[in-house]
Amino acid sequence: MKHIAIFQRDFHVGGIQKALVNVLENLDYSRCRVDVYVFDDKPFYALPEREGLRVIVCRPWPYLSRFVPFALARRLFPLPRFERDYDTAVDFNSYGAECAAGALAAGAKKRVMWVHNDVRVKYAEEPKYRLLWHFFKGKFRHFDAFAAVSAGIVEGFRAMTGLMDAEVIVTPNLIDSAEILRRAGEPTDFRADASKYNLCSMGRFVHQKGFDLLLEDFKRVRARRPDMCLTLIGDGPERKALTEQIGRLGLTDCVRLTGSLENPFPVLRQMDGFALESRYEGQGIVLWEAKCLGLTLFMHPRLKPYNPDLDAVEDMVAALCAAQKREKQPDGLEDYNERAKAALYRALL
Repeated sequence: MKHIAIFQRDFHVGGIQKALVNVLENLDYSRCRVDVYVFDDKPFYALPEREGLRVIVCRPWPYLSRFVPFALARRLFPLPRFERDYDTAVDFNSYGAECAAGALAAGAKKRVMWVHNDVRVKYAEEPKYRLLWHFFKGKFRHFDAFAAVSAGIVEGFRAMTGLMDAEVIVTPNLIDSAEILRRAGEPTDFRADASKYNLCSMGRFVHQKGFDLLLEDFKRVRARRPDMCLTLIGDGPERKALTEQIGRLGLTDCVRLTGSLENPFPVLRQMDGFALESRYEGQGIVLWEAKCLGLTLFMHPRLKPYNPDLDAVEDMVAALCAAQKREKQPDGLEDYNERAKAALYRALL
């Protein structure tokens, strides 16, 4: 029996949070006992209740801790109290300094950090991330191994951290297909127009996710496909800008924003296609969730390195213009999840 400590900043809306929920839902607790240390007590996602799983709420670090060098922060700010030693301590968040500090403070034989994004591209694209990197870059050298959610982010991670010889295990995110298929049947007030081709996308409304790029392309598609509608599921700091862009492009009558949905799957189930034009990713959980429900996928070519098992479209506008309704075939993703789970246990155990 292995004992594992996992450190996560919060369970708010986001791909990292959902990825960890999927891990906790699908672990074999006959093989391990897990303590999750979380620095927030307001979860968006319902956390599983399992024998062998404990969730321990810790005192959060102040916001300004992000702008303190990591070596100093781990001495200045409070750390969790531990009742036992662990076989593995995991920083699942990889952004929050408190998660790294917690994983390093716990008595553990092995320390693993999850890597969820293409940090090299993120560093180039986002000034705020460049500032944060300056303060937390010292944490990486303290870990024994890293779990990268796709092979496409490994080279950039090594280049940014200088850890050319570190153990990096490619560990794709688990997709809880049984939950998706079950929850897709739950009631919803949302109604798609079945006479239209219903396209959607989903994620946080932030620069990385490229919803502004998708809207620009959809404007061109709409000129040739007046039967196509677009639904964007999510919310975030760029919602106002996206709403203004929709009006400026003359798309108000054919683009819907749902906001964040605790259960987006009844809406996804009514869609015909799913498009993703993120500027970069770590993997792209939403693509696999849409695949599970049988939607046609329209993935930009720049996302192929992060999702090598999925097909990209060479020209997003041309592909969307040619899209046709078809009978959807749900996909349980059994083979994918079997490979992902094997990699997960290599990283954890």
